[in-house]
Amino acid sequence: MSKKLSLIVLSIVMIIVLAACGSGSKTESGDISAAAPAPAVQDTTGNTAEEPAAVDETNITITHEKGETTVKKNPEKVVVFDFGALDTLDKLGVEVAGVPQANIPPYLSKYEDAKYANVGSLKEPDFEKINAIEPDLILISGRQGDAYEELNKIAPTIYIGVDNSRYMESFTENMYTLGLIFGKEEAVEQELASLEQSINELHETASASGENALVILANEGAISAYGAGSRFGIIHEVFGFTPVDDNIEVSTHGMSVSFEYITEKDPDYLFVIDRGATVEGGDTTAKQLLENDLVKNTKAYQNDNIVYLDPNYWYLSGGGLISVSEMVKEIAEGAK
Repeated sequence: MSKKLSLIVLSIVMIIVLAACGSGSKTESGDISAAAPAPAVQDTTGNTAEEPAAVDETNITITHEKGETTVKKNPEKVVVFDFGALDTLDKLGVEVAGVPQANIPPYLSKYEDAKYANVGSLKEPDFEKINAIEPDLILISGRQGDAYEELNKIAPTIYIGVDNSRYMESFTENMYTLGLIFGKEEAVEQELASLEQSINELHETASASGENALVILANEGAISAYGAGSRFGIIHEVFGFTPVDDNIEVSTHGMSVSFEYITEKDPDYLFVIDRGATVEGGDTTAKQLLENDLVKNTKAYQNDNIVYLDPNYWYLSGGGLISVSEMVKEIAEGAK
């Protein structure tokens, strides 16, 4: 082959490779099939591995928000503080050793059983009990973020919380991480494929309607609004509802608003999350709070489009195979 012909062939090959590399971007419809690659992992020699087959057979190094953690595959004794991770492991049939038993969502009530060690509360881990378990892995999220260093001294600790600014991407990465650690990659792929279909259908319906929405958290007589980029921004960014207000500040506790604000914005849909329903002794009067004379003037109320979401999925859990699936179902049913 001549030198000139060789250069031509090489150029064609490079074009094909570059085209293939650029074909995995996230679609506007909320498609999660290519939203996030499998998590970056390393074998014990420090070599980056893109595929599970390239990972050491006994150890995996996971990169997460708090750093890098090396954990053995299929750990036997697992302590889980994040309820989204807990519902994912439950869905995948993975047993755990310890959980914070206070405020466990009803759909995970099996973990209130004495067979599971009570390792404290969501914000106050019981380090003594965790030590006694001698866990192989600890899974945490935002509520335990400040305890990471101390927990990591006890056992390999991985931050598995969802990044609200890129909800579906980080959720997908977390699912791949758990699938990789526990040898459930195929099951995770199947669950994500099913979820993708449901999300795409919801997004198509919401987008086609052209209707807007406002998300409200009710908490002990006060109300806060959440918009795009927030902990509940998935309703806008992934599910397809146009925000009624593009200027809602992004914060953990939401933007404090009044009933006059809701009336002024006059949303087509009002999605309500009642925090009090998840807290022992909390105020669970969101319906009485929201459906006052001012809110009754909105299109959402008049068209029966005030949707009360299950706070166990939206506030306590979230980011799990079960919770995200139920979140999609709730919004889809509310949008009919």
